[in-house]
Amino acid sequence: MAKKSKKQQQAGGTPATVALTAAGVEFTVHSYDHDPAHPSYGEEAAEAMGVSPDRVFKTLVADVDGALTVAVVPVAGQLDLKALAAAVGGKRATMADPTLAERTTGYVRGGISPLGQRKKLPTVLDASASAHPTICVSAGRRGLEVELAPEDLAKLTDAVLAPIGRP
Repeated sequence: MAKKSKKQQQAGGTPATVALTAAGVEFTVHSYDHDPAHPSYGEEAAEAMGVSPDRVFKTLVADVDGALTVAVVPVAGQLDLKALAAAVGGKRATMADPTLAERTTGYVRGGISPLGQRKKLPTVLDASASAHPTICVSAGRRGLEVELAPEDLAKLTDAVLAPIGRP
């Protein structure tokens, strides 16, 4: 993982927030006390921030025809693996091994951000994101979210917008 400067460490910066700052993108950081006993990281984030679950997006890593791919979908729903595969021109998608996802992205499960990943992966953002002026995604650790315009997220991650979520 990239070494953080003393200033970044003191400010609590994560690779995601550092990438946003470097890109000059407007964003807001939301922090909350993470409860390890909560059954859903994303729903916990929505509840803690008082934000509708359709505006809070989870970052999932899938294997599409042997290539790791990032899917960003609302926490209120699930990832449609067939739709994800189709969105990137693949045939079959399965959830990636969690250890491989952590090692590849540089983040821990429940804190994987689509931004500032150790290795840039193809990314698909659920099309529902564009219905909101801002959405929230993990800022790179449990209990830390970043709110930004979906267009900025798509631009910074080179994401394809496609209907990959289902209720």
